[in-house]
Amino acid sequence: MNTNIGIRREFSRQYMMHIFIWLGLLFLVLFYIIPMLGIVISFNDYNIKSGFGGMFSGPYVGLKHFADFIYNRKFIKLVRNTVLISLLKLLFSFPLPILFAIMITEMRGKVFKRVLQTASYLPHFISWIIVAGILHAFFSTSTGMLNEALLALGVIQEPIPLLISEDLYYTLAVASEIWKEMGWSAIIYLAAITGIDPSLYESAQIDGAGRLKRIWHITLPGMRGTISVLLILAIGGLFGANFDQAMLLGNDLNAGHSEIIEVFVYKMGLNQGRYSFATAAGVFQSMISFLLVLFANGLSKKMSGIGLF
Repeated sequence: MNTNIGIRREFSRQYMMHIFIWLGLLFLVLFYIIPMLGIVISFNDYNIKSGFGGMFSGPYVGLKHFADFIYNRKFIKLVRNTVLISLLKLLFSFPLPILFAIMITEMRGKVFKRVLQTASYLPHFISWIIVAGILHAFFSTSTGMLNEALLALGVIQEPIPLLISEDLYYTLAVASEIWKEMGWSAIIYLAAITGIDPSLYESAQIDGAGRLKRIWHITLPGMRGTISVLLILAIGGLFGANFDQAMLLGNDLNAGHSEIIEVFVYKMGLNQGRYSFATAAGVFQSMISFLLVLFANGLSKKMSGIGLF
């Protein structure tokens, strides 16, 4: 009886936390777990006219849709674009937030530090639709402010086709991702740095260690766990390259480099009504991402003893 009373008292003190937790779990179940039932249509011929029940009663075709996707004429191009864009983002977008977080912590002026942090966070809250509009306003070949200014100054003779050139799309994708997400990504690294014991820095400074040595021997090792976990997740995302960005910045002229697997799935599913085929392509991508997470996690645990599980 005393145990039950204690549990009820504890619950009454923490009921708001329970509400938040259960609402989060409900959201997870409704929008992530239940929709996973739709995976079954990748193994049968689903007709939308048959409704929800048709997901389970359609003709079974096994791995036919997976084979159709792998042998599709766009398969190599889709995988190349998805992996290359993700690799470039991993090489450039992943280390920059780490360096940015270290730079902020090493700054002395509190006012300037706060202004810089706030300014770097803001782009994260701008949707990719707005970002695409900003890029069009600056870099459009016909009305872009940058091209018009450079042409007027005689710096260039022809507009730079940044938004429509296949060769420049990878640069556009990586640069816009860095601008939008670097400040926000740095938050978790800043949290890791604040968790480092300040006495370590004081002792190192007394021993004559300079700023760079303190960063190398104290700050970076103190962030190792956070960096390892986020790197595992980043490697798991190598088969996914930001659908919103590719959909909004991609067009017929740069489609050779901008079309990724998610865009292809969207076009096949919603535009052409090939729901089973599109689901198979999405499941294929998810399975590769899952295997990459397992590989990265195992490698990280073997090399540093740190992993997700």
